Amino acid sequence: MLYMLQIFGHITNPYPTGYAGGIGTSFGLILFFNNLLKLITVVGGIFSFLQILMAGFGFISAGGDAKQIANCWNKIWQAGLGLVIIAVSFVLAAIFGFLILGDASAILSPNIYGPNP
Repeated sequence: MLYMLQIFGHITNPYPTGYAGGIGTSFGLILFFNNLLKLITVVGGIFSFLQILMAGFGFISAGGDAKQIANCWNKIWQAGLGLVIIAVSFVLAAIFGFLILGDASAILSPNIYGPNP
């Protein structure tokens, strides 16, 4: 009777210990937010790189126009500031994690402890 209720066939659990592969493993929302943070960081870095690249092309095509050169410098400044903000956020997370929790990676990759099944 139980076999008949499995419409899609038998699906084996990838985590044989129950829910996350054991104690201290990130899973669920923690893993989702960790991956989302990585994605946002990569997208921010790529965007900053493209802004610096476009500002460089703007310098090349400025032709001595002071207003366009000032715009290019503003793009470079803002892209560099964005990269600094991204880097400083990770450094601050590591410092606060070390000072408060005793582990520098505690905030960026937390562990969830639960009962062993």
